[in-house]
Amino acid sequence: MKQQHTSKSSFNISGGNSSRRIFLQTTALATGAAALGFPNLLRAGDTSKKINVAHIGFGGMGKGRLREMLSCKANIIALCDVDENQFPAARQIIAKVPFQPKEYVDFREMLAKEKDLDGVVITTPDHWHAPITTAALAAGKHVFCEKPLTHSIAEARNVRDLVKRYPKQVTQMGNQGSASPNLRRGIEVIQAGALGQIHEVHCWMPGGGVHPGLATPTVGDPIPKGLHWDGWLGVAPTRLYKQGYYHPAKWRGWYDFGSGIMGDWGCHGLNLPFRALKLDYARRISAAGELTGLPTYSGKNHIRFEFERRGNLDPVTIHWYDVGAKPADGVIPADLLAHLGELPVTGVLILGENGWTFGEGHTNSDYIKLKDETKISGIQKHEATKDIPASLPRIHNHVAEWVDACAGGPPPFSNFEIGGHLTEIALSGVVALRTQKTLDWNGEQMRAENAPEAEKFIQAKYRTDWTI
Repeated sequence: MKQQHTSKSSFNISGGNSSRRIFLQTTALATGAAALGFPNLLRAGDTSKKINVAHIGFGGMGKGRLREMLSCKANIIALCDVDENQFPAARQIIAKVPFQPKEYVDFREMLAKEKDLDGVVITTPDHWHAPITTAALAAGKHVFCEKPLTHSIAEARNVRDLVKRYPKQVTQMGNQGSASPNLRRGIEVIQAGALGQIHEVHCWMPGGGVHPGLATPTVGDPIPKGLHWDGWLGVAPTRLYKQGYYHPAKWRGWYDFGSGIMGDWGCHGLNLPFRALKLDYARRISAAGELTGLPTYSGKNHIRFEFERRGNLDPVTIHWYDVGAKPADGVIPADLLAHLGELPVTGVLILGENGWTFGEGHTNSDYIKLKDETKISGIQKHEATKDIPASLPRIHNHVAEWVDACAGGPPPFSNFEIGGHLTEIALSGVVALRTQKTLDWNGEQMRAENAPEAEKFIQAKYRTDWTI
C-alpha cells in the first residue's frame, strides 16, 4: 500500500544562487517527524568522540563505509535511510560500540535536529547525491559523498561552485583508489616524464549491475512496509514501485537514478589519467553501444574522449570499454598479457612513447615497463624510476583522510573540486552515449556545440512537486 504523507517540498538546486534557498526550503519543512508523516525513530546518542558523523543510505556501499568510519573512531550520532528495512543491518554493524545513533528516514529532519553534527556521509543512489550534498553544505557540515559526485554534469558544476563559498568545510568524493600508493606513485612517475609523451589510454570495466534493454514497467507491485517509495524517488521522475527493478541495488542501470557503468566506475578508471595527464575537458567525444536510446544503460559500449594539447603535453585519446566491450586485439602489449595470464575484468593501460603502465580499475598503476627493459616491474619497486621523488603523501585510506581533515589535518586528495571535475568528464561520456553523436564538447560551458538535444542529459530536470 502506498505510504500517505502530509508535507511537500520543492527541490530545484540547478543553476544560480540556489543552495541557500534549497536549504531554507528543506529545513523549514523539517520541523518534526510527525509533521513529515514519518515515524519518530530516535535514540539518545553519546557525543564524546572527536567528530560527530551521520550516515545517509545503507545499501552495500553504505554498510562498508559505516564499518570504515567506525575504524576511524568517528562518533556515529545519526543513521538515515528512506527504507526502514535497512536499519537492522546497520544496527548490527554498530552493535558493539558504546554509543547508539539516532535513526531518521528524512535527511532534512536529521540536519535540522542534530545540532552537534560535524559531517555527513552520503551513500545513496546517485540522483540523491547533489540535493543532500547541497543541503549539508548549506547547513555547515563537512561532506563525504560516494562517486560519482553527482547524477548530472550541471549538478557537479553547481557543487564545485558551492564549495568555494564554504572553504572551511571538508569534502571528499568516495573513489577509494585515490588513496592507493600505486595510483599516487603512478602520478609521480608519469608527471616526471618516465613514459615520455602519452597519446593513448585504454580503460575497460565490467558490466555487472546493469541490464541493457529493460523497459520501464507499466504494472507495479505493492510497496514493501517500511519503504518510503516517494522519498526514495525524491527529485527523480515518479514511477510505480516494481520488485527487483530498482531498489535495493538495481537502480544504477536506470538513467533516472544512475549513469550505468560509467557512473559506477568512471571516477575510478579515469582517476589516474585525469590527475597524471592534467586533463581539463575532452574536446571531442564519441560513443557506440548496443541497445541505446532506452531508459537503461546500453551494452558493449566504447566511448572515446579526445583531449587537446595541455601546455607541453601532447593531445591524448582515452578509450573506455564496458558491459562486454574490450580493447581490440593488439592493443594490450603481448608481454603484459602473458604476465597476467588473461585480460583482467578491469584495467587501465597508459601507453607512452617510452613505455607503459598498467593497473586494475581502482589502483590504475600496478605494473610498469619501459622500452629498453626485458621484464615487467611493480610500480613501487621499479629500479629505473626509484629516484623520482615521492611528492604525494601516502595515507591509510581515504575515509580516514577525510576524518583527519575534519579534525584539522591535511586536506583530502579527492575533494569536491577535483571529484566534481572528474565526475563531469565521466558523465560527458554518458551524454555522448545517450545522444549517439560525436560531440563537439565545450566543457567550460557544459554544452555540446553540435547537439542541442544533449541539453536534457546535461541538466537534470527535478520533480518540483516532491512529496516525501
